[in-house]
Amino acid sequence: MDFLNPRALRWKIAALAAAACCAVAAVVGFLVHDATRERGLRVGTDRTLTRLIAAEREYDRTGKAPADIDVRSRGELPEPLARDLATFAETETGADTEAGPPDTGAYATWYDADPPNWFWMWGAVAVADDRFLVVRDDMSTEVRSLQLLDRSIVKSVLAALLFVVPLAALATEPINRRLRHGARTARRIADGDLDARIGTAGRARDEVTEMASAVDDMAAALQRKLENERRFTADVAHELRTPLMGLVTAAGLLPEDDEAAGLVRDRLRALNALVEDLLEISRLDAGAERARLDPVPLGELVADVVRRTGTDTRVGTVDAEVVETDPRRVERIVVNLVTNAHRHGAAPVEVTVTGARITVRDHGPGFPADLLERGPQRFRTGASERGRGHGLGLTVAQGQSEVIGARLTFTNAPGGGAVATLDLTPHASAA
Repeated sequence: MDFLNPRALRWKIAALAAAACCAVAAVVGFLVHDATRERGLRVGTDRTLTRLIAAEREYDRTGKAPADIDVRSRGELPEPLARDLATFAETETGADTEAGPPDTGAYATWYDADPPNWFWMWGAVAVADDRFLVVRDDMSTEVRSLQLLDRSIVKSVLAALLFVVPLAALATEPINRRLRHGARTARRIADGDLDARIGTAGRARDEVTEMASAVDDMAAALQRKLENERRFTADVAHELRTPLMGLVTAAGLLPEDDEAAGLVRDRLRALNALVEDLLEISRLDAGAERARLDPVPLGELVADVVRRTGTDTRVGTVDAEVVETDPRRVERIVVNLVTNAHRHGAAPVEVTVTGARITVRDHGPGFPADLLERGPQRFRTGASERGRGHGLGLTVAQGQSEVIGARLTFTNAPGGGAVATLDLTPHASAA
């Protein structure tokens, strides 16, 4: 199903929407996290300084520090706090202290976020030579609040994704529906329905509509060209028929034992076959051919057809079936395949009937790669080593197989030689 295909356009758009949502959430989350962290540090610093000022006043009044305040020497101070004190003292030298704390001591704070003393805000103030009041304030509340904020952001992003991804997938459904319709129409055109059109009436002029309009224009142009080609082929064949019949009649008046007359009659037979093939192709292209189905013992039919070709062809049958088909068209296909094998391949030529399948194999150079890839093409034999010809025999065989609902395939045998297989199994053409 297209809905479950991870490569479908809907999921690519949904993934892009999810990526954009995550990117926005990451930026906003980082900014909020950073702002909240800075605010927590300011609150912790202010709280620590407030305790230091109160402790310093108490120490000045009583000569003793409060019970929750440590008195340490410089050597007992944590190294970052001692360094900050020294830096702060240098920057405060000579400054006006009337607006500051009542004492001229140097204040410093330090946030200890390294193990094993995580989440502590330290503060120190000098109260005497080598005497410092030291405050340690617990910052775990701020840290837990920050962690809770981060988890809330992650949960919010996940909740948003659960909403955004399905919404994006559903929002692309109209576009996917139009693209699928266009793909189905293109396949119908490729299968020969040249009247099929995607249709753009009433559609908004977006990129999908422009593509659909371009495909419709292409299909219309292709239809015109093919109709012109069909008309030209039919007109040429019909126009050639009248003078050709006159030539055939005139050739019949030539002496039977004259070598030149025999050559003329031979070329006239080839020209007559070419004209008949052109007429048949024009009818096939126009869709004017209709199959008349009858029960036919396939093995007997093929053996009789091959015998009447007058060629040295081996015929074998293996569990041949009675099939519902048009015997005249099967005969035409088999004759063309056998003739093509003798003309372009090499002996021995073998025809095998297995069930409802007819296989024609020669032992020549095999089919050219172009024919295997694209199928038979009129007026192209594909390779010089396949001999001379107009390339119409296999084209007619392919067209007749489509009329009777059979499947005609072309391959090369592993040991060498061309293999053409006509499968008359019901629904084989759809396989």
